[in-house]
Amino acid sequence: MVRKYDFLVIGSGIAGMSFALKVADRGAVALVCKSGLEEANTYFAQGGVASVTNLITDNFEKHIEDTMIAGDYLSDRSAVEMVVRNAPQQIGELISWGVDFDRDEDGNFDLHREGGHSEFRILHHKDSTGAEIQDSLIRAVKRHPGITIYENHFAIEILTQHHLGVEVTRQTKDIQCFGAYVMDLRTGEIAAFLSKVTLMATGGVGAVYRTTTNPLVATGDGIAMVYRAKGTVKDMEFVQFHPTALYHPGDRPSFLISEAMRGYGGVLRTLDGQEFMHKYDRRLSLAPRDIVARAIDNEMKNRGEDHVYLDVTHRDAGETRRHFPNIYRKCLDLGIDITRDCIPVAPAAHYLCGGIKVDLDGQSSILRLYAVGECACTGLHGGNRLASNSLIEAVVYADAAARHSLQVIDRYGYQDSIPAWDDRGMRSPEEMVLITQSIREVGQIMSTYVGIVRSSLRLKRAWTRLDILYEETESLFKRSIASKDICELRNMINTGYLIMRQAIERKESRGLHYTLDYPPPGGIPE
Repeated sequence: MVRKYDFLVIGSGIAGMSFALKVADRGAVALVCKSGLEEANTYFAQGGVASVTNLITDNFEKHIEDTMIAGDYLSDRSAVEMVVRNAPQQIGELISWGVDFDRDEDGNFDLHREGGHSEFRILHHKDSTGAEIQDSLIRAVKRHPGITIYENHFAIEILTQHHLGVEVTRQTKDIQCFGAYVMDLRTGEIAAFLSKVTLMATGGVGAVYRTTTNPLVATGDGIAMVYRAKGTVKDMEFVQFHPTALYHPGDRPSFLISEAMRGYGGVLRTLDGQEFMHKYDRRLSLAPRDIVARAIDNEMKNRGEDHVYLDVTHRDAGETRRHFPNIYRKCLDLGIDITRDCIPVAPAAHYLCGGIKVDLDGQSSILRLYAVGECACTGLHGGNRLASNSLIEAVVYADAAARHSLQVIDRYGYQDSIPAWDDRGMRSPEEMVLITQSIREVGQIMSTYVGIVRSSLRLKRAWTRLDILYEETESLFKRSIASKDICELRNMINTGYLIMRQAIERKESRGLHYTLDYPPPGGIPE
């Protein structure tokens, strides 16, 4: 089966849906998501959206500098300036789509401050900003007649000259994307979705780790697909661990305790009630996430404990319940009254700062393919994302990609020579058991050896264990066995390799001793 659209959007978070809304008046849009529209990282974002709106106390230069500092000055300043300076306009766009940000009694935005920010500039909707944005965009997308929504559809591969029998390597300069093979998860049927322009907006990689705040659909699908298609991927080693995920063993994903709670005055303490952030940073509990996550990790390891506490009991109980109603209810369900009890927290994989390398227009190294949101490496975040910069990055770059793609789409046609997917393979129950076990093993390997603190010995062990899983998984896929589980496992393994490979390169580029030879034997092919 073949379907044709002007625009193919893979992913249904804030990046994918805002792009779809911006281009749908000019062409037919297919919006593909592998579960429901709500199942995206955007929905689970609690804190808010960073934007300079109070010009009395704040300005663009402050926001730019805060971003550069948080990113360890590894951020691309041109990307930082583009996002920061275009943020207010895109806030207006979100409001036009129905997003309701909290305001004070005078009608001004009720701004929060979060770790790493020098001013109050976080717009929010209580402690469920992501859900408010996602729900508003879903309503807008469903109203638009030019957008066809494909829920429970899973993109397997992007289509390039490779599928026409042409040899494509990383040195090929004119790789083009013609769309993607997409599986209907209800029927198992795989169709070729042909498009003039394709947007990758598949989110992050958190589910590659055993402990994560991400929905379990975040398996690095778009990044792995683009890398296998010989596209450029960058900064994969920069996986941000949120320092304060609710510690409740067995929960996957972990419930996020918002960055805004530390901005509200929350204090980090060890299990015996002692503050500790003064040992690590003068900004105390309001230090950027990477510093706080490493501090918590160090305290937990030194003390042999599996979590620390976040304490807001000194704040007014009514105000706490009003600002953080969802966090209050979630904790209360577990027997924790946050107005009287400390909240048990521990770091969890949260956000990928790298991904598919794109330019200021959101263009990847593959022609006709754009990438926006967490799966893209714009250069904004550098080595560590500044809190609440991700949602605004998504809408600013979706706008840039939309404007650029609308300028060039008339140059492109459909590639009708793409062959149908070969689905002659067969699966056995034994193979499915193996796949389920392998998915769990990937999470265990990544959390144990490729977490907050890495060493050459740990990476070597991880690489050796992933090699075995890689060979098993590729043998299944090469037999034309296609299922969501196999494809996700394949993407998770590829993502794990990329994180490790680029961590090794980063170590070498800084001149640090590394005992693991590069490139290691086996593993993801070039």
